[in-house]
Amino acid sequence: MKKITTLIFALALFLGMLTLSLREIRNWQLSKTPETDPVVESPDIAVPEHRSDTDIPAKISLGESRETAITRGIADISPAVVGISVTQIRYSQSPVMADPFWRFMMPGTPRWFQEKVPSIGSGFIYDEKGFIITNAHVVENAVDITVTLADGIQYKASLIGIDEKTDLALIKINDPGKYHAAQLGNSDEIIMGEWIIAIGNPFGLFSESRMPIATAGIISSLHMDFGFQQSGRVYQDMIQTDASINSGNSGGPLVNSEGKVIGINTFIFSGGNNSGSIGIGFALPINRAMVIIDELRSKGFVDRNYSTGIVYHNNDARIAQLLDLNISTGVVAKAVKNGSPAQRGGIEVGDLIVGLEGQGIQTTDDIFAYFISQNLKSGDQLLLNILRRNERKDISITLGETTLPDTP
Repeated sequence: MKKITTLIFALALFLGMLTLSLREIRNWQLSKTPETDPVVESPDIAVPEHRSDTDIPAKISLGESRETAITRGIADISPAVVGISVTQIRYSQSPVMADPFWRFMMPGTPRWFQEKVPSIGSGFIYDEKGFIITNAHVVENAVDITVTLADGIQYKASLIGIDEKTDLALIKINDPGKYHAAQLGNSDEIIMGEWIIAIGNPFGLFSESRMPIATAGIISSLHMDFGFQQSGRVYQDMIQTDASINSGNSGGPLVNSEGKVIGINTFIFSGGNNSGSIGIGFALPINRAMVIIDELRSKGFVDRNYSTGIVYHNNDARIAQLLDLNISTGVVAKAVKNGSPAQRGGIEVGDLIVGLEGQGIQTTDDIFAYFISQNLKSGDQLLLNILRRNERKDISITLGETTLPDTP
């Protein structure tokens, strides 16, 4: 019995090994295809006899694969960007004459003295005749202005006009010629979060590299209002970006990925102690800037010699009772000058001004503060929110001079 069991086990093992051997031989024969075997094509699938070179994806060079909208934008704007070097006259107080003792001992000695101080900034050519836009604080009180183009060539430039309130200035290259001008974009079409480029002359590095210095980032915020500053400037509707803006970038262009100027780099928030950029920079929108630049080019200054022609008086309970008003706040038009913007616009004596452009007015101080904090100039429209016999009205006036009609 034991022999029969052993025989059966050996026979089963032999048959198993034989089966595996036959399967391997069959697979080897199926995988082997003679080179002369014909290609069998399905009648339902069309196979081209010849493949065109255009069917093969073109090989992209390493340089082409590294090119982006940012690199193209920088290439487009760079020839129009300039570094600006100026010598400014600044007034400093004598440390000796700041002491009352020495002022008493040396009467008549000047307490202030002039000194020439070098300064740097950025700008960009916006007209091929060599007109350059920059910030006012870059070129104010300048006795000498030198601009360096992207090719390293330097030119002397002259100040055409300056507007300290908006911190804008226009200068021009003295040598006549045709210069590469930047393309201006539309700052009203800025997309929140879109890629942008800040380019200019930070820390004077333009003169070392002979090319403008670029940083990239995004639009962080829009319509940032900072109002009236101690410097006398008014910063309104500013563009915020996280692109690095440092000392010397002032006046340079803020550019979108199409290489078009959408803003003018103006100032930054820093971490203190002159630590430089911390990723919070601000630029003046190009659309607002060009209104000022056009006036600087045509007149050399911005006409802010305007008036409303209204004599103001604070409202109170007594005046409210006399004029039958329902409120005792606001500012009453005590008088309206003939031929004034207010008179031409339809303002009447007794009108109660409760707002300017929708901003509430309580006293005359609010009116004065409003005019100081706004970038208003002759020819601008101003909307007065008034109460006339307790009826709400909105009247628009055109700021300007008081002009009396010619008498025959």
